Amino acid sequence: MDRLRAMELFLSISRTHSFTETARLFGVSATSVSRMITNFESSLGVTLLQRSTRQVVLTEAGKEYAQQLDGLLWMLEEAQNSITAISSSPRGVLKVHSRTMFGIGVLTPLIARFRSEYPDITVELTLGEAKIDLREQQIDIDFRVSPPAEASVKRRILFISQQHLVASPAYLESRHLDHKAPLERPEQITDHQCLVYRLPGHRHTWHFKKGDYNEEIEISPRYLINNGIALRELAVRGEGVALLEDYTVYNDIESGRLVRLLPDYQVTNTDFDKGIYATILDTPVIPKKTRLFLDFVASKVSTKDGRFSLIRREKQ
Repeated sequence: MDRLRAMELFLSISRTHSFTETARLFGVSATSVSRMITNFESSLGVTLLQRSTRQVVLTEAGKEYAQQLDGLLWMLEEAQNSITAISSSPRGVLKVHSRTMFGIGVLTPLIARFRSEYPDITVELTLGEAKIDLREQQIDIDFRVSPPAEASVKRRILFISQQHLVASPAYLESRHLDHKAPLERPEQITDHQCLVYRLPGHRHTWHFKKGDYNEEIEISPRYLINNGIALRELAVRGEGVALLEDYTVYNDIESGRLVRLLPDYQVTNTDFDKGIYATILDTPVIPKKTRLFLDFVASKVSTKDGRFSLIRREKQ
């Protein structure tokens, strides 16, 4: 019996819940699939599937075995790909996920440069704010703003960023004309129109730190939005004070479209170790295309001068 083929067939059935669909995918008869799975169960001495005329259901043992096989067969495939890549130029599709602001402002121009050096690697970029499952969604690299919490991944910190409180000159001028107090101390933030990033399950608080001063202040949002691009746009339009990553507002501060407020304070809406973390699955073998892209991005953005000079060039 071909044990590896039996494993592949069983894993396919666990996903499709169908002998017929698995037979179609592998180009064999449903009878052959059924016979091989029966022999496989006999060799293991355990029932993996409960069959009926209407459906196929995994037993508890089958569910556990399918989870173990999923990772094992994935690693075998990656090991095969890596060995093949040693004797050839790097190629293939690299699936990358990134938080939106980093993806647009920093990562996108780097992808074009990477492709010029490695034309046989196609980068498939997806942008989004929601957390993803690398294995389930078949993503090679995920660029996140906070350290990953899963046990099954590796992380590589590219940089720790700062968050800046910003507002437009028009907003600040309107406060002056209305004889309202300027923002000179953190506690005065509650007197301002605040543009807040929505974090599910979190209170709307901004944390300020300077020397011995360490204060968390609850914010009453004027706008509550789950997208940094929208927050930045509203800030530029004079709608209030926003808290955004330094690399997302660098050009706006340089050009005068936005003004940084309370620059002597560290400010965050979560914690102070936010930055960009490249996250990959924790496997014995890292595919060559993944390693090349990680090293390329890290070489360009790991220093503040490096990533800001990239942003300046892209602006020109």
